[in-house]
Amino acid sequence: MKPIIAITMGDAAGVGPEIIVKALQSERVYRICRPIVIGTAEILRRAMAVTGVDAELRIVGTVPEEEGGPGCISCIDLALSEEVPFGKISAAAGDAAYRYLERAVQMALNGEVDAICTAPLNKEAMQLGGHRFPGHTEILAFLTGTEDYSMMLSAPKLKVIHLTTHVGLREAIDLINPERTYRVIRQAHEMLSRAGLEAPRIAVCGINPHAGENGLFGNGEEAEKLVPAIERAREEGLNVSGPYPADTLFFRAVRGDFDIVVACYHDQGHIPVKVLGLESGVNITVGLKGGVVRTSVDHGTAFDIAGLNLADEGSLLEAIRLASELAPVGKRG
Repeated sequence: MKPIIAITMGDAAGVGPEIIVKALQSERVYRICRPIVIGTAEILRRAMAVTGVDAELRIVGTVPEEEGGPGCISCIDLALSEEVPFGKISAAAGDAAYRYLERAVQMALNGEVDAICTAPLNKEAMQLGGHRFPGHTEILAFLTGTEDYSMMLSAPKLKVIHLTTHVGLREAIDLINPERTYRVIRQAHEMLSRAGLEAPRIAVCGINPHAGENGLFGNGEEAEKLVPAIERAREEGLNVSGPYPADTLFFRAVRGDFDIVVACYHDQGHIPVKVLGLESGVNITVGLKGGVVRTSVDHGTAFDIAGLNLADEGSLLEAIRLASELAPVGKRG
């Protein structure tokens, strides 16, 4: 049974609609899943005109019984933000992006779809639209009632999971504690085990330069905030080690020494993944209640190229593939 993947359209003024209609022309998408777009039909038609995609746009109220294919895109049409121009911040588009995700989460919690794959939204537009969240991850946590969650990034040869994300650096360090570190290590282990890795190798980044150099740099944060969690996880049989200096750890992970890196703050984890290639990076939300699986492209709305047919759909294709792999098929209904 192929997993059903809800693809949310994101910000209508950005490249999301373009990469969706382009990605859904790939036969390999339909070999691994049944995709359904949650968005606005008129915006998708505009994206098809821009990209030259020739396909039937099938408007549905729920997941159709029959499977689609490269020549037929199924869409639950919320008819929002129909008049939004390309590349402009808009409260209407920001509100619509939130509503698309809200519908997708409802469908996932109801067992109508097996996973969610999100196109990018614009944080400023979303907040203008009345939804004051830092990003997709925090919205998903709110809509599912989840307090303990993490952001994972996946790129070729590198996976990273974060202890903190959308907060300032000073606040991020304050937020890290042994319990949070332990929970994220466990989430990394459970996610990779679910994806088929036996005893995944987990490495933890240090907070300070050279992982503190035995107290030479910083104020003992590694010993206070990281080491107790690593030792606790090891006692439970998890294959975890560190903390390691970040400046060499990511090289070692890409080389193949580790399956995933635990990063302490946003930029520490994001920069290595994005250097490896925005076109193939995927964002995964880990730990959502209700077993909700969510993947996303690892790039933004790219307003500067929206409407020009320049956006690459590679990251979305990879996000759909990962959503299909992680989806709990067989539990639907």
